[in-house]
Amino acid sequence: MEIFRIAKNSFSNKLTASGKASRWNLDDEFILYTGSSRSLSSLELVVHRNSIKPSFTYKVMIISIADEEELFTTILQKDLPQNWRSISAYPDIQFIGSKWYRSKQSLVIKVPSAVIPKEYNYLINTLHPEFTKKVSLVRTEDCFWDDRLL
Repeated sequence: MEIFRIAKNSFSNKLTASGKASRWNLDDEFILYTGSSRSLSSLELVVHRNSIKPSFTYKVMIISIADEEELFTTILQKDLPQNWRSISAYPDIQFIGSKWYRSKQSLVIKVPSAVIPKEYNYLINTLHPEFTKKVSLVRTEDCFWDDRLL
């Protein structure tokens, strides 16, 4: 299965996570956020950065994950709090993600995108025992930004 991540050029040559808290994780939890498509990954970046900085060169990272059912956990919208898309829900969402991360129950958690809820992001636990065997960076591509997005 191929998934995508948009990253600054300087962070695009290897699969690493910052360990900084975000929607689905707490500090010191090393989760790689990816999207099911290039377009979703682009929108996620725009939303989370509040803008695209033309002074940075971005790359599209094409990532391969083994297509093995036991590597994935899926979170359904019906299992999330009503306000799951809002910033006020971060503590609840982080709790769900952190519990998954610490349990190492699966390598990947499939979650609905808060930007486009009928599409999915794939979060990868970079400290999971299967990470180095089942996840690989296939290639990077230049990232094109339409001037209307800037």
